[in-house]
Amino acid sequence: MEAVGVVCVAVALLAPGIFWAWHFLERMKSQVQAGLLGSGSRALLVIAHPDDEAMFFAPTLLGLARLRHPVFLLCFSAGNYYNQGEIRKKELLQSCDVLGIPPTNVMIIDSRDFPDDPGVQWDTEHVASILLQHIEVNDINLVVTFDAGGVSGHRNHVALYAAVRTLHSEGKLPEGCTVLTLQSVNVLRKYIALLDLPFSLLHAGDVLFVLTSKEVTQAKRAMSCHRSQLLWFRRLYVLFSRYLRINSLHAL
Repeated sequence: MEAVGVVCVAVALLAPGIFWAWHFLERMKSQVQAGLLGSGSRALLVIAHPDDEAMFFAPTLLGLARLRHPVFLLCFSAGNYYNQGEIRKKELLQSCDVLGIPPTNVMIIDSRDFPDDPGVQWDTEHVASILLQHIEVNDINLVVTFDAGGVSGHRNHVALYAAVRTLHSEGKLPEGCTVLTLQSVNVLRKYIALLDLPFSLLHAGDVLFVLTSKEVTQAKRAMSCHRSQLLWFRRLYVLFSRYLRINSLHAL
C-alpha cells in the first residue's frame, strides 16, 4: 500500500509538468517537424500486419496528416495467423480511412512468402526488393517503419527493419529518400501513456510526434476498427500504451 501511495504522489507531482509540456508541444511541434521532414515529403509507412498502423504508428500518421504530407501504406501480410486474413484486410482499410490514408494508397501483400508468423524469418532480400519497387513506383522520399527491436520484438517487424537497413546501407534508395524508424522502449515505458513524455523529451529521436487529446481519440477510433483483434489485453493496451500517444523516430 505504501508503494501505491508513493506512485500516486509522484503522479500528482509530475502531472502538471507533463501536461504543460504536452500543450507546449502541441503549439510548437508542427513548425519544428515541418522543418525536419521538408515540405514535399511523400511518406510510405511499412508494416507487417493489419493493426500495426494504429497500434504503433498512429501518432506518426496523424502527425504527417497535420503537416499535409501524402501518406502511402505497404503491409507485408494479411495477418492470417488465425485464418482471419480477409477480415483483417477490411479492418485495415477502415482504420486507414480514420487515419486519413485513402484506399488507393494502401497495398496489402497476401503471399505465402510472408506468413504472419513470429516463428518465421522473412527473407531480407525478397522484402527489400518489393519495398524498393514500391518506393520507386510511388515516388516516395520518406520511409517509416520499425527499428531493430520491432517495438514488440516480433520477427516480422524486425524483418522490415532489416530490409530497409539493407537498402539504405547498400545505397539503393532513391537520392534524398529519408528513413525513419520507430523507437522501441522497455515494457515500463511502453505502458505509462503520457507519463512517458518527460523520458521522450530527454531521449528524443530525430522526430517526435505527440498527439493532441482530440487526435488520441482519433487514434483509438482507428484501433477500434480492428474488432477481430480487440481481446482484453489489447483493450488495456489502448488505455495505457504510449504508442497511441507518442512516437519518437530515429533517422538511419
